[in-house]
Amino acid sequence: MSAPHPSSSPSIGAAASNAAPRPALPTDSEVFSVLRHARRIWAVAAIHAEVGRLREAHSELAARLLPGDRLVYLGNLIGHGQATIATLDELLAFRRDFLCLPGVEPEDIVYLRGAQEEMWRKLLQIQFASGPGEVLDWMLRHGLEPMLRAYDVEPRQAQAVLREGALSISRWTNGLRATIRRHPGHDELFGSLRRAAFTAGGELLFVHAGIDPNIPLASQSDHLWWGSPSFRNLSQPYAGFRRVISGCNPRGEGAHLDAFTCCLDGGAGFGGPLNVACFSLDGAIVESFAI
Repeated sequence: MSAPHPSSSPSIGAAASNAAPRPALPTDSEVFSVLRHARRIWAVAAIHAEVGRLREAHSELAARLLPGDRLVYLGNLIGHGQATIATLDELLAFRRDFLCLPGVEPEDIVYLRGAQEEMWRKLLQIQFASGPGEVLDWMLRHGLEPMLRAYDVEPRQAQAVLREGALSISRWTNGLRATIRRHPGHDELFGSLRRAAFTAGGELLFVHAGIDPNIPLASQSDHLWWGSPSFRNLSQPYAGFRRVISGCNPRGEGAHLDAFTCCLDGGAGFGGPLNVACFSLDGAIVESFAI
């Protein structure tokens, strides 16, 4: 990974000790995941349906996991890349393996909703959009086309349906939902996606693309998926977290490790590697690899 070693950054512990009292953390388990009793947390950067890299990363992870480890996928599991179905199947297969480890609970593995998954969620409700045709065109330009084709939807056909009115669009989205359900586990995986995850003690926050430092976590929305120019400029811990870890850099700046933030985006799906890193509760990277 191209990010600098944690020792090159300002002291995390010193910065955290000067932080203001921590705001109350969100409690909605349908929106946020809480990583409890974690010793270390592995984070997987944006995959973009690069299933070959994901399989290799899983093999490497399986050899490195220790008791008390938790696992967070940082969103953009799919999108842009062509192997949507195979990627989701690989994620589900590794989930089964991970849950077989001694002491592991279902909440110890988390999938965050990235920009691609957020577009997919909105596509399934597109009958409520103003100008659904224009919305779909925008989505197709931003990586949605391979996901549609994976579920046997021809983009031109979809564009035609969206010109027919709300009733036809509702029938179309219902048909798409039915197609997803024909792939075991896919609907459940999409339903399990969370906006963010954090350790129970409030040490680490995991997001897809970033946060707006001026907005409470419970009120963050589009900044989680599309990033914020202020993310890298954090001069103090956000909401008391020692470090905020993201998996995608929408501006193409790649991986970085700053005093209070870390981005793991290596460019998977666009010719770059898939980065995976393991964090201790003090915010340091204790292990990492790139595939």
